[in-house]
Amino acid sequence: MPDFLKPISGLGVTFSSMFSPTITEQYPEEKTPTAPRYHGRHQLNRHPDGLEKCIGCELCAWACPADAIYVEGADNTEDERYSPGERYGRVYQINYLRCIGCGLCIEACPTRALTMTNEYELADDNRADLIYEKDRLLAPLEPGVSPAPHAMAPGSTEENYYRGEVSKDGRLVAKDES
Repeated sequence: MPDFLKPISGLGVTFSSMFSPTITEQYPEEKTPTAPRYHGRHQLNRHPDGLEKCIGCELCAWACPADAIYVEGADNTEDERYSPGERYGRVYQINYLRCIGCGLCIEACPTRALTMTNEYELADDNRADLIYEKDRLLAPLEPGVSPAPHAMAPGSTEENYYRGEVSKDGRLVAKDES
């Protein structure tokens, strides 16, 4: 090919793409669903009767390679019981300015208290609003369930909670009945 035709052949790509259909995403107006296993925003889960699953062990914070999680555990008392175990996460923070979404915190959690949702819109114009506290991370309560602190289900132990043998109304039931 002669040298004077090389620039014209380069323009061939431009001209061929001019007549192909455009693919435009209408993002804020039309949100496409994410994959079912997408790692988005974190969520602190609850037991069916409203007690928190987090036992304040801090394993998620130790597993985080970006040092984005801060957990401060405290002891449960009979007057104030937030989780079925001896301890609960009194302070729980995730700094989304540091989080890399790797999911190592999820794997480290022994009680499956921490999971990730499909929510991906985490942008903000204020840096302080991207540090999520426990109140923004806790899963919403089911209708008719009282929030913690409250007593464990009558006659139950920690094991009953971790096996899923406590119902929404705070009764001890066999796992297949709930």
